[in-house]
Amino acid sequence: MNKEYSNSMVTSSSSVLQSEKKDVDVEHKEDASSSDQVPVANVLLDSYLGDADGAADADATEKNMTLLEGLRKYPKAVGWSLVFSAGLIMEGYDTAFVNNLFALPIFQTTFGEYSEANAAWEIPSRWQIGLGMCVYCGEIIGLQLTGFLANRYGNRTVLIGGLLLLIALNFILYFANSLAMIAVGQILCGIPWGSFQTLCVTYASEVCPLVLRYYLTTYINFCWLIGQLIAAGVLKACQEHLANEQLGWRLPFALQWMWPVPLITGIYLAPESPWWLVRKGRMEEARQSVTRILSLPAAEKDILSDMMITKMKMTVEKESRMASSESSYMDCFKGIDARRTRIACLTWVAQNLTGSTLMGYSTYFYEKAGLNTSSAFTFSVIQYVIGIAGTFMSWFLTTRAGRFRILFWGIVSQMIIMLITGGLGFSDSKGASWGAGSMLLIYNFFYNSTLGPVVYCVVSEIPSDRLRTNTIVLARNAYNLTVIATAVLTPYMLNSDQWNWGAKTGLFWGGFAALSMVWAYIDLPETKGRTFAELDELFHQKIPARKFASTHVEPFARETMMKDMSGNQDFNLEPIEEENFELRKQSESQLSC
Repeated sequence: MNKEYSNSMVTSSSSVLQSEKKDVDVEHKEDASSSDQVPVANVLLDSYLGDADGAADADATEKNMTLLEGLRKYPKAVGWSLVFSAGLIMEGYDTAFVNNLFALPIFQTTFGEYSEANAAWEIPSRWQIGLGMCVYCGEIIGLQLTGFLANRYGNRTVLIGGLLLLIALNFILYFANSLAMIAVGQILCGIPWGSFQTLCVTYASEVCPLVLRYYLTTYINFCWLIGQLIAAGVLKACQEHLANEQLGWRLPFALQWMWPVPLITGIYLAPESPWWLVRKGRMEEARQSVTRILSLPAAEKDILSDMMITKMKMTVEKESRMASSESSYMDCFKGIDARRTRIACLTWVAQNLTGSTLMGYSTYFYEKAGLNTSSAFTFSVIQYVIGIAGTFMSWFLTTRAGRFRILFWGIVSQMIIMLITGGLGFSDSKGASWGAGSMLLIYNFFYNSTLGPVVYCVVSEIPSDRLRTNTIVLARNAYNLTVIATAVLTPYMLNSDQWNWGAKTGLFWGGFAALSMVWAYIDLPETKGRTFAELDELFHQKIPARKFASTHVEPFARETMMKDMSGNQDFNLEPIEEENFELRKQSESQLSC
């Protein structure tokens, strides 16, 4: 580094510290001269840059780690992440079976209305749509609460509280005697489910090293599919053996009690996210948490844990010092973070705007082609198995391609499939219906190989550390809002007594897929192989999306740190130890006022 530049930076940093000392500590100002403060500033600067060197070493170690090395050093991190993500199996189970209860004879006679035209009991379409939306409405509320609660109390506490709440709320569903009561139960249960949608992603991204991040975050998509597959099996059994008994519709709700107890036990035993502990200034607890997720000899574990804590601390301190206020939802829409929030939200919205809502209607087209209901159900099970296979394919693709390429070409493939499906809609033949249903099964594989799982990784990498939970909450709620819109529109598009588009609906979603493709190319950066600190630096430098992959950054290099200090006159070099970073930010803001 240029010597004159370094000396000028020391002088600049020293003057900043002198100014802060004058404002904050009047007594010290009276007793000490500025000449006494300059050596203190130099000591603080040397310590700060020394920590930066250690953080740079930790960043390099993480980037150079191989997959096998990551599995050898972090098997416990993998295990704890899998425990947290298992909560999504429960959510996938519920969202899959509720919409399929309407076809169960005992559910129809218990809660339905008699149709003179069809001479049968039916659940009114208004209730079918409404009950399907209740879960998402509850999740929107739960997600917003989760952002606040998780930042305050941590991932483990919020998730355990949510599971205990689910145990109680499930009684409403099991003993429901009206559709209104089921609707209330679904909304209330959706609130704790919302916490799983956010915190499972956050925890997976924060406890594992870079090399394992894609696998553990996209495993969440696998959990969703497993839950849906279990729901399909339960409903098949109820349809065959309990079709005319009250237990037929109560049993699927009762089985939801089997999830919380083992999940509570596993989450209670799991270590808290070390990133959250560092944000709260609880360094010793953070070090213990890192130690618990490592599987190495004692000496090597101590060295690596110290390196990791130093990097986390430097990343959090840098964000805290560069930020203008404490973390809040409003901060997600300010400055550099506004870009990150936009990307995270639109990435998740793209899942719904590329035709995924039609995946659940493959059996609809098979039935139109003459397939009986039982066989159509078998195809729905095949659909979930295909989705699971697609998720495994995604893990293979990530060894050869980055996040952007997987997502972008996934959208392209989905657009092509939607356009072909839409073209088949111009024929009324049974062959065209078979073709439309088959195209949706193919779509299912491509979706779960690309866009479906990769989104979970992208939305965990894009946000800054201090706003990660809040940004994921906003992104997931953007997803939920589009789910509600598409779930309402799709039946109107398909039904013959409404808009009667049939398979031509594929043209509509193919058009939105094309728009999503254009957005992804312009706005979505490549995040593969980047640590959280590197991503912070790339966004801080306002690098265009298509140049993220080729731009070299060293976030903890001394020159980078000095430039950050020179660009921020309020930069405080004093170490932040054993205290809440957000409280520190509040006190600094009050003093500046």
